[in-house]
Amino acid sequence: MAVQLPKGPLASLGQRLWKALSAWTIRNSGFQKLGLRRDDLYDEEYDEAVAEAIRRLPEKEAEMRLYRIKRALDLSMKHRVLPESQWTTPEQDVRYLKPILDQVEAEVKEKKAWKNL
Repeated sequence: MAVQLPKGPLASLGQRLWKALSAWTIRNSGFQKLGLRRDDLYDEEYDEAVAEAIRRLPEKEAEMRLYRIKRALDLSMKHRVLPESQWTTPEQDVRYLKPILDQVEAEVKEKKAWKNL
């Protein structure tokens, strides 16, 4: 049974609250203070689709991802964060891996469908 979402002013209120809660959660999660982007948090060791998506990244984007992760690990080991001027802003936090990951997951799903024929 599908949940019916409210329509009208309640819907926009709910959407605004959800957006505010989402922004608060991202801001307080701490990864932006280390210079990471949201897609840097995907771990390739636990998901083959993520590993394949990372493999398909353009070389420059993959190098920048590794640099951000290494810098974050170094800062974490030193119990420090970047100066606030170097924190990742919401405008900089572009989803660079998610579109590729969605494509890989669709390909995996299609392969399974072909095997089941």
